[in-house]
Amino acid sequence: MIGASSALIGDRWSNHGSGRWPPVVVWASGAVLVIIFALAAGFGLRTLLGDGDGPGGAGPGGGADVVPATSLAGQVIVLDAGHDGGNGAAPAAIGRQVPAGGISKECDTVGAQTDAGYPEHAFTFDLAERTARLLRARGATVRLTRTTDTGVGPCIDERARIGNDLGADAVVSIHADGGPASGRGFHVIAPALSPDRANAAILAPSTRLATTLRTMFGRATGEPLADYLGQQGMTIRSDLGGLNLSRVPKVFLECGNMRNPTDAAELADPAWRARAATGVADGISSFLRTPSASPTPRR
Repeated sequence: MIGASSALIGDRWSNHGSGRWPPVVVWASGAVLVIIFALAAGFGLRTLLGDGDGPGGAGPGGGADVVPATSLAGQVIVLDAGHDGGNGAAPAAIGRQVPAGGISKECDTVGAQTDAGYPEHAFTFDLAERTARLLRARGATVRLTRTTDTGVGPCIDERARIGNDLGADAVVSIHADGGPASGRGFHVIAPALSPDRANAAILAPSTRLATTLRTMFGRATGEPLADYLGQQGMTIRSDLGGLNLSRVPKVFLECGNMRNPTDAAELADPAWRARAATGVADGISSFLRTPSASPTPRR
């Protein structure tokens, strides 16, 4: 079509001295035709590629029905902010023994703190809230095991029950370690088979969650893998009630060592915690989008 238009323009140009169209009109007409043909070709290509009204193109139901590739719609996530701000004033309540998957454990503990006095419970609650906002923006349903930093508990068995009752697709228990001052780095704790052998079904998916979370958290924060315990930033444990009692994929994330000066400075930095939240959200999101991460049956 464009070639035919060029021939037409040439014919009119060669006859302009014989009463035909003036050259300016001829060139203007040709330019308009070229633009029209280009627009038509572009529209046709977009139609063939399915680029419709909505972002990412229109599907069978139109652009408004397309779910973006980053969406976590339909996914249920539990974020378990370790410890609580009132635990230190309630030693009897948090010291009582509760069932922990074939063993008994304390209801909860006070948690660690930096040498400057920044407590683990405040860190975990802040990071859980930041992460929840990111995941909700991606379409997920997010539940926190506690909604304030001034209470007591809940106990470890209740924290596990929250994820189980929701049939959560992923649960991350957020912590910061109180290791040796010379040790640096973060690590992820995945469940081993519990003493009562009741968590066998979650071992494989929890290991996948731990591996993905380790990658994404390290990438977002630049935090090194722990050099004072575990192997390559991973530990496998059967003595944590929160993992023994879980019936949905669950891991613990120890975001850094509060007793190490370098780690402590990062954990207390709001800008670092913003990057950490991105790492946690990206790790959970990547796990949930992995084909092998099959949905957890709803209760």
